[in-house]
Amino acid sequence: VQLVESGGGLVQSGGSLRLSCAASGFTFDDYSIGWFRQAPGKEREGVSCIRRKWGNRYYSNSVKGRFTISTDNDKNTFYLQMDRLKPDDTAVYYCAALYWCSIRRTDEEFFLDHQADLGSWSQGTQVTVSS
Repeated sequence: VQLVESGGGLVQSGGSLRLSCAASGFTFDDYSIGWFRQAPGKEREGVSCIRRKWGNRYYSNSVKGRFTISTDNDKNTFYLQMDRLKPDDTAVYYCAALYWCSIRRTDEEFFLDHQADLGSWSQGTQVTVSS
């Protein structure tokens, strides 16, 4: 499994960015793709997840309503559209292949679950939001 990430950069608060994750080497319908981020001094956290076969999309509460996960099936590429960015969104962002999207029963919030980790991650890209 190979995941190649692109996008990221510096943007002002309220602005937008789009991250791309080009995937190869596995059967996409059998797995999920998740987006994660890690800010300096903080643990890595889940941001969004998609199970392309069923069209299920999930988000963390901190990005719900601002970020959108999508796929381009012809290109085997996954996207994270980030709108209304905030300084708190500053982090290194990663995409990863997952066995499933782990969500909380109460509100379907997506979260990082090591048991779901297929072990394939992108190289990471820096997103910096200035105030």
